[in-house]
Amino acid sequence: MVKPTVHDIAREAGVSLSTVDRVLNGRADVRPKNAERVKAAVRKLGYVRDTNAANLAKQRRYKFAFVLPEGPNHLVETIVAAIHEATWAQVADRTEFRILSVNAADPHAVVDNLNALDLSSLDGVAIMVPETPQVRDAIAHIKSAGIYVVALVSDLPNSGCDYFAGIDNFSAGKTAGALLGKFLRNETGSILVVTNSMVARDSIERRFGLDEVLSREFPLLKTLPTIEFHDDAERIRETLGHAVGANPDLKAVYSMGSGNTVMLDALRAQSGVEDLIVIAHDLTAVTRQALLDGELDAIIAQNVGHLVRSAIRVLRAKCDGADIYEAQEKIRIEIIMRENLY
Repeated sequence: MVKPTVHDIAREAGVSLSTVDRVLNGRADVRPKNAERVKAAVRKLGYVRDTNAANLAKQRRYKFAFVLPEGPNHLVETIVAAIHEATWAQVADRTEFRILSVNAADPHAVVDNLNALDLSSLDGVAIMVPETPQVRDAIAHIKSAGIYVVALVSDLPNSGCDYFAGIDNFSAGKTAGALLGKFLRNETGSILVVTNSMVARDSIERRFGLDEVLSREFPLLKTLPTIEFHDDAERIRETLGHAVGANPDLKAVYSMGSGNTVMLDALRAQSGVEDLIVIAHDLTAVTRQALLDGELDAIIAQNVGHLVRSAIRVLRAKCDGADIYEAQEKIRIEIIMRENLY
């Protein structure tokens, strides 16, 4: 079947080619009656605009920024690597990137960096920071300039972002609960939960999911209050050591966020924890080796390459006014063990 063209639309609508072009490009200088006739012809003929060809003809370039946490963070390192890889991939054709590192633990520093963005030279921004009132205001300012915003890894549900690229973190927490319950089937004991910060939305949702599954399906297991260590190796060493000593029935550790390096170092410094079940998030060089060494029993992961490509595709679609194919953009939750390590 021959695909309909703009000539077919013009003929069906009874208007000129220039009128069709103005309607398809969203320009306002078209009489409402003619605009509706063009739209009706598009629907009737099933016309799908080739935005890639149109952008190539106009020599359009997309300009996106990724705002990521600074400091030692192995997940962020894998995201940066995926961004650089996407630069050479077809999905990033005619797309320019910049990466902005911010102190995600300081909301004011995050806002200062977001406010310093040259919005006149951007089409879209992907943001991986905790949601705070200050961040919400900064995102509102970015969107008021006509810039599209995608929340990355951790959702920003109250900030008016255009999309969230990441796994369902509530389901990820439920997955962790199911794994722990099955690993510890019919056992009674406590589970230690650690994360870098409970300000991050992903950690909050994972904790809710964990508690729901364990309380409903594995009532013999008790989850302890979450330990936050804020990238402080000494803090996690002390608090983890205290938790181990104060809970002789400890059966497992669940690391909900980044900071697996210091968590694993703290566990190595403890005695008598060799039999603990340990589950963490994100496949990085550190967690991969820990899985191989038997220090981790399972990793709950997301494909970071897919994550980055999805953010880019969504931002481009928003810029083009095109549809987003949800099935393609859905980031799956993966369970990785030593036996299926890739």
